[in-house]
Amino acid sequence: MHAKDIPLSLLIPLIALAAWQATSAFGMVPTYLLPPPAAVWEAGLRYIFAAAGQGPYAGRFWSDLAASLTRVLLGFSLAAALGVPLGVVSGRMALAHRLTAGAIGGLRAVPGICWLPLAMIWFGIGVKTTVFLVAMAAFFPIYQNALTGARLVAPIYCQAGAMLGVGRLRGVFAVLLPMAMPNIIAGLRLGMGVSWAYLVLGELTGVPDGLGAVIMDARMLGQTDVILVGVLLIALIGRLCDLALVALMRLCFKSARRQS
Repeated sequence: MHAKDIPLSLLIPLIALAAWQATSAFGMVPTYLLPPPAAVWEAGLRYIFAAAGQGPYAGRFWSDLAASLTRVLLGFSLAAALGVPLGVVSGRMALAHRLTAGAIGGLRAVPGICWLPLAMIWFGIGVKTTVFLVAMAAFFPIYQNALTGARLVAPIYCQAGAMLGVGRLRGVFAVLLPMAMPNIIAGLRLGMGVSWAYLVLGELTGVPDGLGAVIMDARMLGQTDVILVGVLLIALIGRLCDLALVALMRLCFKSARRQS
């Protein structure tokens, strides 16, 4: 995102905030259903900056953030490590595509919530279940976009590289992956977004820490302001992770730097 785009990107959030404030000011919605922005702001400050013991969730943010980030990064890394190579191979080799397309297409149709009971039986309540759910959810967009990107690379480019003395293995890194990079990055970004969604699903199973766990606990206690704090923090942190992912890809791959 360019600096000149930042004010425009804030337009919709500011409109939503103004509508939220107006709704609260005119009493259109009861405060127990939708607390005013000031109450949510105060709850957020307590959650992030207050000392432990000053409230039910005071001072928990950093430990919750560390737990959630660990689960997301483990699951996402596993999905990327499997999804990108398998997608590229399936996109370039008809036999690999025929072997994997049916199974992966069928698994992709299974709602993520269906995996939750099975994951809890296999791994119990904790990190392993959440990492499994995140990895399962993130794998499919990463795989599909890598497959599409590899398939869209015209054979003539690989043939041109071969004529210039580029071997098959080197051609994968010098020709195929750079040309498929826009789709690969799109898949990774989609996978990162899905990872945060399924993180919350995994943390709603009773884990003691994490942003999703805070949302679940706050629901049990009827603290809507803390629920909204958790939702907004996940949205913000998810966006920061997306930006960090794009920056990392641009740092590691020259072909990614050419993407706008």
